[in-house]
Amino acid sequence: MDRLIELFFATILNHNIALVYILGMCPLIAISTSVKNAKGMGIAVVLVVTLTGIINYPIYQLLKQTETTSLALLVFIITIAATVQILELLMEKFVPKLYNAFGIFLPLITVNCVVLAVSLFFVNREYTFSETAVFSFGSSLGWMLAIVLIAGLREKMAKYSDVPKGLKGKGIVFVLLGILALAFIGLTGLASI
Repeated sequence: MDRLIELFFATILNHNIALVYILGMCPLIAISTSVKNAKGMGIAVVLVVTLTGIINYPIYQLLKQTETTSLALLVFIITIAATVQILELLMEKFVPKLYNAFGIFLPLITVNCVVLAVSLFFVNREYTFSETAVFSFGSSLGWMLAIVLIAGLREKMAKYSDVPKGLKGKGIVFVLLGILALAFIGLTGLASI
C-alpha cells in the first residue's frame, strides 16, 4: 500500500508527465489559454488516461501470453481511439451537459501523447495491475495540474504583466513551462517510481 501511495504522489509531483517528461505539450500549450478550458481538458485527460491504462493492462498480459507483444503499440493506439469514441458516445447519450461542456476537448485526447506514454511506461516498468491503475490516474492528475497551473499563470500575466512583445502568446508559455519544470524536478527524491 505504501508503494502505491508513493507512486501516486511521484506521478503528480517529481515525475510529472508534462513538466518532467515533457509529454503532452501541444494540447498543454494550445488549450491553456484559460483556466476553464484547462480544467475541461484536464478532466477529459484524467478520464481517458485512467480508463485506457486499466484497459490496456489486461490486453498487454494477453499479448504476453500469446507472445505477440510486438503488436502492443498498435493495439494500444486502437484501444485509445476506441475508448475515446465510446466515452464520447456514452457522454453524449447519458450526460449531454457534460458532453457539451467538453466540446472539442474529448476528441483531441486521442492524439495526446500522454495517453499512449502511460501505457508504454507501465509495460517498460513492469507494473502490476494496481500500480498501473495508480500510475495512470496519478499521471493524468499531474498533467491536469500542469495545464491548470499554466492557464492560471497565463490569465494572471495577461491581466497584470507587461510581457515583452517577442514573448507574448506561446513564447511566454515556454518560459513558464521551463520555470515550472525546474520547480517540479527540484522535488526529485521526494518519492520514486
